[in-house]
Amino acid sequence: MNDPEFLVEVAGWIGAGLILAAYLTVSMGRLTGQSPLFQWMNLIGAAGFVINSGYHGAVPSAALNIIWMLIGAISLWRIWQRRSAASPA
Repeated sequence: MNDPEFLVEVAGWIGAGLILAAYLTVSMGRLTGQSPLFQWMNLIGAAGFVINSGYHGAVPSAALNIIWMLIGAISLWRIWQRRSAASPA
């Protein structure tokens, strides 16, 4: 269970599941692109892909998912900023 390769594979499958679930929920209208949950699912899912693809030497996939994580992080930051500006002091 502490086998690094097993943990890398688990990270990849969890990442895949989260990104697919995020896409499904937006496609079905259950979440929006401005939902923090949607953004967190994408950010954490991409992190799982970075771990998996980085371990396996798939540099293009790792780079793509690092950018995917940055998009999620920036989106979460903007959502937080909008909510902070809208809430009374």
